[in-house]
Amino acid sequence: MQYYSLHNNAPKVPFSEAVIKGLAPDKGLYFPENITPLPSSFFDTIENLDTIEIGFQTIKQFVGDEIPDTELKDILKDVLSFDFPVIDIKENIGTLELFHGPTMAFKDVGARFMARCLEYFNRNNDNKVTVLVATSGDTGGAVAQGFLGVKGVDVVILYPSGKVSDIQERQLTTLGQNITALEVDGVFDDCQDMVKKAFLDKSITDHKQLTSANSINIARWLPQLFYFVFAYKQLKSKGKDIVFSVPSGNFGNICAGIVAHKLGLPVKHFVAATNVNDTVVRYMNTKDYDPKPSKATISNAMDVGNPSNFIRIQQLFDNNFESLKSSFSAYSFNDQSTKQAMKEVYQETKYIADPHGAVGYLGLKEYNLKENEYGVFLETAHPVKFLDIVEETLDTKISIPPQIQKVMNKEKVSIKTNDYNKLKEFLLS
Repeated sequence: MQYYSLHNNAPKVPFSEAVIKGLAPDKGLYFPENITPLPSSFFDTIENLDTIEIGFQTIKQFVGDEIPDTELKDILKDVLSFDFPVIDIKENIGTLELFHGPTMAFKDVGARFMARCLEYFNRNNDNKVTVLVATSGDTGGAVAQGFLGVKGVDVVILYPSGKVSDIQERQLTTLGQNITALEVDGVFDDCQDMVKKAFLDKSITDHKQLTSANSINIARWLPQLFYFVFAYKQLKSKGKDIVFSVPSGNFGNICAGIVAHKLGLPVKHFVAATNVNDTVVRYMNTKDYDPKPSKATISNAMDVGNPSNFIRIQQLFDNNFESLKSSFSAYSFNDQSTKQAMKEVYQETKYIADPHGAVGYLGLKEYNLKENEYGVFLETAHPVKFLDIVEETLDTKISIPPQIQKVMNKEKVSIKTNDYNKLKEFLLS
């Protein structure tokens, strides 16, 4: 499998090089040269396959021959070592829980998969790789945990000061070892811009091998397609058309779901549910892509003003707006509506949704499911990650899971920065 830049001005590269580089030299995102649908027999008999085999069959073509099958399956056994249950909420609505991993966020799978791939590619190499990543919330903790102690890899995480939850901050600032957190005076887009600038700064890249663990990196992005296939296995017996509503910030997760659809996964429609950061929603209404500075919300992992992965979604639909619109919708909701949805779900079902899941639930309501459709909203993080908001909104107490308890009393260590030059100085020190 070869990967090309979506800016179309860089050489094609194999999987390993795309993972190690993260971003193409022409600033473009890497994209697979081909997506070959799986045989229909895969989906016809999916209930007979275990999680590892499903993961292997769906990711194999994207990895190619660069990781031997036995090694790839070992990586998947480590990465997919927890559950991905679909929980029925109402008669025709369920939630796909993606928070049963080590940091209780959906990004655990992509971060762990990328870490293990990078470890494999670096196994006979004494040169260090620096993973540079921006986070609006959960990416930082998942990447920190996934790469903790990985040989030959240093991790530098940029996060916006005061704009991630307390637990999210603890997960990325308390691990030490090969993990460093930079606390940026700004918003997520500032962090992401600094990361992209560093990748293109030859005064840095001539001395350091940088790669990204944001969803711009194919090894972080593509494994997210597993979730949609795992959900289908659980829902197939219902005999209904499936609609996925995905809380969307940088649009990597829903983009991976569309890749799963291109592999042959039966999906009726995709709904991108966003908070007030509505760049894609406006685009779907006007055909005018007009990014705005991001605004802070209670669903902070989606506080992205210029989502990187939307260009990949457009490519998956051959840059055809009408084709995109037939399979993809986008809706925006404010904090007040999000809190009301959390209350509605809790009062009617006793299910506790985090703010991101609640936005996904609202996406299904706005889409207005038909009689033979079953809607799945993705619960991308455990409600404990947003403890204050959830407890205050629902007037209830949440017990602290073991994964979170272990970081609660650790000391926060971060380096404060407010401009690109300080990041550059740190990387070159």
